[in-house]
Amino acid sequence: MEPARKLETIPHIESTDGGQSLLSKIAHYKIGIIPIPLYIILAAIILGASYRGSLPNDMIGGFAVIMIIGILLGDLGMKIPILKDIGGPAILALLVPSTLVFLDLVNPAAMDAAHTLMKTSNFLYLYIAILVSGSILGMNRSALIQGLVKMFVPLVLGTIASVVVGIGVGTLFGYEWKHTLFYIIVPIIGGGIGEGILPLSLAYSSILGDSAETFVAQMVPAAVIGNIVAVICAGVLMRVGEKKPHLSGNGVLVKAKGGDGMTEDTTINKPVNFQLMGAGLLIATSLFIFGGLAHEFLGIPGPVLMIILAALIKAISVMPASMEQGAFHLYKFVSGSLTWPLMVGLGLLYIPLEDVVKLVTIPYIIVCASVVLAMVGTGYLVGKFMKMYPVDAAIVTGCHSGLGGTGDVAILSASNRMSLMPFAQVATRLGGASTVILATLLMKALS
Repeated sequence: MEPARKLETIPHIESTDGGQSLLSKIAHYKIGIIPIPLYIILAAIILGASYRGSLPNDMIGGFAVIMIIGILLGDLGMKIPILKDIGGPAILALLVPSTLVFLDLVNPAAMDAAHTLMKTSNFLYLYIAILVSGSILGMNRSALIQGLVKMFVPLVLGTIASVVVGIGVGTLFGYEWKHTLFYIIVPIIGGGIGEGILPLSLAYSSILGDSAETFVAQMVPAAVIGNIVAVICAGVLMRVGEKKPHLSGNGVLVKAKGGDGMTEDTTINKPVNFQLMGAGLLIATSLFIFGGLAHEFLGIPGPVLMIILAALIKAISVMPASMEQGAFHLYKFVSGSLTWPLMVGLGLLYIPLEDVVKLVTIPYIIVCASVVLAMVGTGYLVGKFMKMYPVDAAIVTGCHSGLGGTGDVAILSASNRMSLMPFAQVATRLGGASTVILATLLMKALS
């Protein structure tokens, strides 16, 4: 009979209105680039293994955890109205995992695997090394040199503005200026938790006498809130650049002849060569190791020395073009595929919401936000007058108010400008180190 024949062939035919079958429609929808049915199967495997205690406590398990969550949150962040316009993927990838940890909803096996990947295997620094080396070696020489020189002006003026505005707003809300400076402003612009707050806590402890842990608990909330505000600012600036293209370099800092700042003849227009990408990985890891080795003799932070060496190699054109191509294409692969998963790892392990909740009040948030807005606004205005793209100058300057390397990734990913990573690292590392030193000297003088 006709009805029976149709029933037997439902999965294989189109509906009478020309649409696809239900199964075909479901398979057509994707989470990120993965079809929903396949995503559900992969998620079930990873979730089941974590609850059964079979999830490998190594890079395999770690990548599985952060990627299955990162793909979902990144996709949602790009689709949710309003949120998608202010850096939604970065905000969700950071805050949702952090909230799950705060609520104790993350399986211990998944946390252990993520910890092994992010901290034991140091995936964050591998990611940064690849982005720094690839973006520098793929960059236009003149744009690189001019950018590194010019960025210090908005960085210094932005730091001064953030201190003045932060103290002013803090005073309006009844905060004593010393408290605002040393426990709100300095933690925000100090270069992150590991590079800023921890050394500051030791310095404060030696000067004031209390335990270092006490000072860490007082400073971490400001740094976390400042980083979130900086991420939102980056997302808003990206939208500004889209609506007013003449204000944006789309990842290029300085206005220069030639446009996009990448050497198209050696990188962008070349086909991907996987062997060259392997060479790019070797170059990135070697530059990072050089930074750590040179740090022992010079005392300058290793990531900064890595940037200096990469910039010097590019400036004097000693790297073969094929190697630049490999490093650049590796950077494009990693930034395009692993950014949201990396942010999930950062949210799980580096964003302590428990500490934030203890101190957060509306005035406190407003003071933190004023510090970041002053930094970003100054970068925008100064960049405009220095033949820099104001949107990109503001984003790089805003990285000075982020959580170190963690913050740089979050801010640049929210604005879709990972090519600015070398400049962001300089702003974070040098700006943060200078802030720690000056704050320590000032506290000692005032004590």
